[in-house]
Amino acid sequence: MPPQKTVVVLGGSLGGLAVTHRLLKYTLPHEPDLKVILVSKVSRRAIQHPPRRSRLTLPQNSHFYWAIASVRAVIPRVVQDEELLQPIAPGLAQYPPGSVEFVLGAATGLDPLAKTVRVSTAAADGERSIAYDYLVVATGADAAEPRMPWKAAGTYDELIASLHATAARIGAASHVVVAGGGPTGVEVAAEIKYEFPAKTVVLLNAGAELVGGDSTAGCIERELGKLGVDVRKSVRADKVDAGDGDGDGDGDGGKTRVMLSSGEELLTDLYLPTTGLVPNTAFLPADFLNERRYVDVDEYMRVRAAQNVWAIGDVVSKPRASYMNTDAHAAGVAKNIGLVLQGKDQQAVKDPPVDIFICTTGRGRGAGRFGPIPIPSLVVWAIKGRTLGMERTPKYVNGTMW
Repeated sequence: MPPQKTVVVLGGSLGGLAVTHRLLKYTLPHEPDLKVILVSKVSRRAIQHPPRRSRLTLPQNSHFYWAIASVRAVIPRVVQDEELLQPIAPGLAQYPPGSVEFVLGAATGLDPLAKTVRVSTAAADGERSIAYDYLVVATGADAAEPRMPWKAAGTYDELIASLHATAARIGAASHVVVAGGGPTGVEVAAEIKYEFPAKTVVLLNAGAELVGGDSTAGCIERELGKLGVDVRKSVRADKVDAGDGDGDGDGDGGKTRVMLSSGEELLTDLYLPTTGLVPNTAFLPADFLNERRYVDVDEYMRVRAAQNVWAIGDVVSKPRASYMNTDAHAAGVAKNIGLVLQGKDQQAVKDPPVDIFICTTGRGRGAGRFGPIPIPSLVVWAIKGRTLGMERTPKYVNGTMW
């Protein structure tokens, strides 16, 4: 009987789930000795203070998060929790016994010579070493400001609490400053202004153009202008001072003072930072990483410094962090693992054939491009702005997305 081959997938978000389900749906039928172990990240708090629960209780940090819709989920009473958060485990139960294991834990170390990953868990043993034949790193990136719910940085309970708290603060504020003119900042500012036209919403952008100078920048700025968003370009928040020192403006019933690089000061009810991603690569050997601490991969999405290790998603950000790039790379890596199992040569993993960029400006309009061709606002609404893709949440967890 051939020995079992184990693929360990680190990360239960867009890339990790895409690889896991693809391997189990399409590779396992031809490789019956394959086993996939999916490790889904938990927060340090969950590891240090695991919740008391029976063996039959679904762990509270085992949910997939459709983070693309986080910009609308922070608007009070618009999005239901289950529309963007659903448990992962039930979708994996459809596969043959012994073919998949779901582990709640955070990778803390990797030994590429021994082919083992150290994982801290919320279980009684606290830590385990997981051996692999093949490894996929899809640990993603966290928002630079961990209290903001733009990424899944903690347990299910912590994320829900962050979404609800942010929504409550947005609802109560009459003046909001959004820092960061990238897609997240633009969409957050637009969602707030769309829902609450009477609120003052200021969008700060450090560069001379929004969304990193993409060709859609001018159209996006015009759309924001129609909504009444106050766009400030070539300016950043140098210092944020709140009554309680945390910058969110909810301490002591006071305001948050935002000192701008221009020398101007803004007094606001709520400061929302959306800038910066921090790749989750601290557990990886230094030679796996480039100078920006992202994983260094080749055209096959293989880690250059190791054998039988691939990386995808925000932890790579190749050519940039995006849903479409992550899905294309996940498909390529799943295929390459299948080819390796068959003793065949891998194929170069291609980016999507056309570079598509879409940015919504509220629930009615938006701007985008299909390659160099502008996408009309109505089409942006139809393909993204209407639902922000939340109908894909159950498809990701049950595997019908692929």
